[in-house]
Amino acid sequence: MSAPAPAVTGLPVPALTVRTTAISDPGDLLDLLPTSDGVATWVRRGDGMVAWGEAARTDTAGSARMVDADAWFTQLRRAADVRDDVAVPGSGLVAFGAFAFDDGDPAGGSLVVPRILVGRRAGVSWVTTIDPEGAAPLTLDGPRDALTFPTDVTYAAGAATPAEWKAKVADAVARIRAGEAAKIVLARDVWATSATPLDTRALVTRFADAYPTTWAFAVDGLVGATPEMLVRRERRLVASRVLAGTIRRTGDDERDLAHAAALARSSKDLEEHEFAVESLARALAPFVESANVPEVPSVLHLPNVMHLATDVTAVLQRGPDGDRPSSLRLAASLHPTAAVGGTPTLDAVRLVREIEGMDRGRYAGPVGWIGSDGDGEWCIALRCGALDPDDPHRIRLFAGCGIVAASDPGAELDETEAKLEPVRQALLG
Repeated sequence: MSAPAPAVTGLPVPALTVRTTAISDPGDLLDLLPTSDGVATWVRRGDGMVAWGEAARTDTAGSARMVDADAWFTQLRRAADVRDDVAVPGSGLVAFGAFAFDDGDPAGGSLVVPRILVGRRAGVSWVTTIDPEGAAPLTLDGPRDALTFPTDVTYAAGAATPAEWKAKVADAVARIRAGEAAKIVLARDVWATSATPLDTRALVTRFADAYPTTWAFAVDGLVGATPEMLVRRERRLVASRVLAGTIRRTGDDERDLAHAAALARSSKDLEEHEFAVESLARALAPFVESANVPEVPSVLHLPNVMHLATDVTAVLQRGPDGDRPSSLRLAASLHPTAAVGGTPTLDAVRLVREIEGMDRGRYAGPVGWIGSDGDGEWCIALRCGALDPDDPHRIRLFAGCGIVAASDPGAELDETEAKLEPVRQALLG
């Protein structure tokens, strides 16, 4: 084992022993989770990773929260003794992270390295064990607690009632028309309380079953199913999915096709989407040699809503130091996009703070994972809830909308209700 590298200021770096070996197909990954405590999941279409235990973690805050976490992980991997017999994205040393939307939010950010990880990707399955120096090894074997599903769920308004939130939308529209911003993304929160303690495994299982094309995740108390990829890095290739512009599905295929066509022609939604794509492309430009940005969005069909979607791909270039930025460094540079903040971003985020009147926590911030080679996937934490650390029965739900000059407060409230539906379904089954 190599000698431990010096820690980033204030962030201790332990020495870890990491071993990844191939295994036969384990079946449903979510069925492997042994307990509701200390779990991390990242699954899509049945593939992905599940993990539990905690080998190392760092908690960060402020405007450099993601950069600091990335520096800590860089030191951690340099100090680790890693043997990876699989060598696919997600094998070897991996950390899961979630970060606050706003620089000043007390939720800050966390990057957590698990003790055991089981993954599957494109037909290849593996198990990784990560043991801190002096710790007893953990194994896959052992009893698994039965899932506990929510019961008798009740809801209560968060920072604003529906009527108060519509007034906030009207305020945002007035400010946009006055020229203070072109787009402002406003969110609202709702509290849900279950008669039984909430089980992270049960919630993420329902998310994965109901929304298989999204990234179902559970990371450090944040659980959800997001359709929006902020950035994926796989060697030199970078990909990002921008979603902005939404319409609710009706359940009638013929009507939904007509609504999809209307969404694709909507000047309000196309304007909102164009702001988000331009924001992403502009932030990505300093890091890439070339990029493919489609001129016209497609319509992404999800079970509850349809979105205007643009998939951006690019090729990374080396930085001044000769290295390519890690996936987490890219996420730090891209966040917040116009899709979750507004346009111009700095002005819009300032107005979000003024108008929303709440801390978003890690809602709409980056959530995902990073591997020891810097590859990883970072989504925007949407369609999600934050478990209350002080009450295992409560979870805080979030939904947001892009507000432009043509926005109608009632229609925007309806859009948030549609976006809250995935979490409510996970709570009710």
